[in-house]
Amino acid sequence: MIKQFIKRVITSIVVGLSKTTAGLYTYQQIIDTAMNRNTMVKYRSHCMTFAVPNSLNHYRIDTFATKEPDTIEWVDSIPEGSVLWDIGANIGLYSIYAAKARNCQVYAFEPSVFNLELLARNIFLNKLQSQITIIPIALNDQLGLNLFKMSTTVWGGALSTFGQVFDQNGDTLKDVFEYQTLGMSMSDVIGLLHIPQPDFIKIDVDGIEHFILRGGGSVLAEVNGILIEINDNFREQADESVDLLKKAGLTLHRKCNLESPNQFNQWWFRPEILNR
Repeated sequence: MIKQFIKRVITSIVVGLSKTTAGLYTYQQIIDTAMNRNTMVKYRSHCMTFAVPNSLNHYRIDTFATKEPDTIEWVDSIPEGSVLWDIGANIGLYSIYAAKARNCQVYAFEPSVFNLELLARNIFLNKLQSQITIIPIALNDQLGLNLFKMSTTVWGGALSTFGQVFDQNGDTLKDVFEYQTLGMSMSDVIGLLHIPQPDFIKIDVDGIEHFILRGGGSVLAEVNGILIEINDNFREQADESVDLLKKAGLTLHRKCNLESPNQFNQWWFRPEILNR
């Protein structure tokens, strides 16, 4: 109730400000100040700077080393200079860490218009323009237009879907915003966009991981390793993902439990990589 009251008060203030030239200028300065707030994270010997316009981004930065330590460990296992596809890059936490810590050439896939600005700002703040390429396209099992549905429009938000109506648990997504955009398969990305074949792939897209794997084709057949987030209770996602990864010749190496029950980061590698 307190939060709702504060929200109503702020909304009233914003409406009031918008009615005068001076008010609009003040409002613009508030937005600019928020978007230009930065904070630094030091992890081991690596310093990273991120834009923090709201509490969600503060949370993401504050929990960089603790929220998904297995993801950081997975990135640390990647050979230096590898090509990494970060599918569902969000604001670029792991893209930036991979570029800094492992000197990776990163292709950051992120279709959310609300996250793209922060992703670009964070890449610029860390001077990684030559190492990280933003691909503002949704990945799917085929080429075509479809709806990108979002459960929030907050900067740095997650829990969205492309071309489907379910969330990361297989339940109906409670979307609040949507727009039509282009989706393509991993095979299309290489064939049409001429992006390099990835050595490693990280996939965290909140529910349609199996659709993305369906469009993997020769990409999956040649990749050395994949980190993928899977909900074991979402049987369609879990079963099909495991089947596709095994057919691609990959072996499950580790399952790491996340904050949500039955949600796991799965490490898949080509057997010869594990035997090195």
